[in-house]
Amino acid sequence: MKSDEVLAIARERFVSGQRLEVGDIAAAAGVNRSTVYRRFHGRDGLIAEVIWSLTELSMAAADRRAHGVGGARIVSMMHGFATLAIGADYFRAFFNQDVERAWRIMTTRAGGVQPRIVDRVAESIAVEVDAGRLHPPLPVGDLALILVRITETFVYATAITGEEPDADKVAQACGAMLGVRT
Repeated sequence: MKSDEVLAIARERFVSGQRLEVGDIAAAAGVNRSTVYRRFHGRDGLIAEVIWSLTELSMAAADRRAHGVGGARIVSMMHGFATLAIGADYFRAFFNQDVERAWRIMTTRAGGVQPRIVDRVAESIAVEVDAGRLHPPLPVGDLALILVRITETFVYATAITGEEPDADKVAQACGAMLGVRT
């Protein structure tokens, strides 16, 4: 199957604010709709793959741009990631169009996106721990989950509290968790 092509078409449509219709995407990729459903485990699975592919790019960019060492580097990375997520109009549009689906896909283990974000953050923490530049207050996996949850709180603030998203609050809260002054 042309999984990469299906994902590219879906990603392009998602970024442009279009609703992802499996039948239309399958036809554009020249594959059967049921094949796309099987490969991506339904529409939500396809959306999760699209979101992860975009999130992975944002996380890589935030990691490359992060400064400092140890906890300061992790705080910088989380701040950068939050800034990119807040600035991504397509994420906000998706979240506003279908809040329940967005919550399920983006913030739960079952949705498939959050566990990969947590794993990616844990990898960055582990690099700093292995280099002796960070002595985490919790096991790496637990710390990564908490930092991701902190980030979600302030990135999705509009839906949670009605306040504006705020990457600086991500940095402050992550810094407090890691003993880093921001």
